[in-house]
Amino acid sequence: MGEEKVKEEAMRLIGIFQLLPRLVVFDLDYTLWPFYCECRSKREMPSLYPHAKGILSALKDRGIGLAIASRSPTPDIANAFLNNLSINSMFVTKEIFSSWKHKTDHFQRIHSRTGIPFNSMLFFDDEDRNIQAVSKMGVTSIHVDNGVSLGALRQGLTEFAENQNASEMKKKKRK
Repeated sequence: MGEEKVKEEAMRLIGIFQLLPRLVVFDLDYTLWPFYCECRSKREMPSLYPHAKGILSALKDRGIGLAIASRSPTPDIANAFLNNLSINSMFVTKEIFSSWKHKTDHFQRIHSRTGIPFNSMLFFDDEDRNIQAVSKMGVTSIHVDNGVSLGALRQGLTEFAENQNASEMKKKKRK
């Protein structure tokens, strides 16, 4: 499926949901692209997973903010790849730095830079430990096995809407 077809399908999926995230955050390695950037050279031309660019374009076109949260020890290479792939300007913020912790520091920075509440964010990552840690912050977090895909997007939007509905139900019960 080509980039435009993926974008069309992603736009269709996004259109199904009334409750949408304000910000979608992506890991880089094995989420947007199929490699660790620290094992590559800045001079190489990287590639994204097949559905990634279409999904990014659809989210951006729908006015949903995009961000990066990556624990890469080589932010220079990661940023070079984002530039080489012509997607760097799509992101409202990029938190790319090495950390021994989970991605909670990345999300604290994203929140302080954007002002967007954690429960208004959707996150995609290939590592369970990051998914678990960030979920505890209130971020809807989706584990991807082979990169971000239309199936992962569908799952993410569904879980985000369910989480928002559950939160609204709790608020109503408190009143």
